[in-house]
Amino acid sequence: MKVAVMTDSTAYIPENIRNKYAIHMVPLSVVFEDTSYQEEMDITTEEFYKKINEAKQLPKTSQPSIGYITAELEALAKEYDAVISIHLSSGISGTYQAVVSAGEMVDGIEVFAYDSEISAMAQGFYVLEAAEMARNEKEPQEIIARLNEMKKSLRAYFMVDDLSNLQRGGRLNGAQALVGSLLQVKPVLHFVDKVIVPFEKIRTRKKALNRIMSMLKEEADKGKQLKVVFIHANNLHAAEELQRDFLKAYPSMETFISYFGPVIGTHLGEGALGVCWYEK
Repeated sequence: MKVAVMTDSTAYIPENIRNKYAIHMVPLSVVFEDTSYQEEMDITTEEFYKKINEAKQLPKTSQPSIGYITAELEALAKEYDAVISIHLSSGISGTYQAVVSAGEMVDGIEVFAYDSEISAMAQGFYVLEAAEMARNEKEPQEIIARLNEMKKSLRAYFMVDDLSNLQRGGRLNGAQALVGSLLQVKPVLHFVDKVIVPFEKIRTRKKALNRIMSMLKEEADKGKQLKVVFIHANNLHAAEELQRDFLKAYPSMETFISYFGPVIGTHLGEGALGVCWYEK
């Protein structure tokens, strides 16, 4: 069985990696006033952060249409028997459900939609694992089983400078955002049951990052071989600093730098940082 792997743009897998592993991608969009831009296609991450700093109001975000997804699946059906389609959490976007619906309308290909229950490169980890397995001619059910196994050990925590973007975009409870603003805390956030919730409320940015890193180091100290990604929203220097400090203590660990692109960056805001890991 020939198996394709598809994801959406919020995994933020660089184009050269997508090409290397034949990963197919459907883009989400950001909308500035009346102009829509498909991320990773019509607008780069650098252009986005420049544009959002000049914008008078926060852009909107939108998922790919069922028609767009259907066309992608129909094209894949000409070459593949099945597709594993891995998407950002269904708790913050309708993309996963749109793929489920589109899959029911397309003949000639078996569609296995997978809810990552997360986003950004944490989602990307699932995509890369699936792509490697598909390249090694593994069956769809075996790939899904491996993704479910990964999910048991995958952890992701992030912090933002300002909760207002998450609250305005409807991705965080309003009362929680108000409390954060009043107390000037830097909450550590994570995904629970597919949605973003505070993990701990911490007073300063430095202490919040230290808390995230302490959880990562606690796992590394157990002798586990981890795959780790440091993710930033137009804050590369800070991500590199976290990576460098971690590798000083754990030089054998596999680490990467990734980014929050336009759609996720709209909700997290510039300066956000995240750390994600799973056991290899």
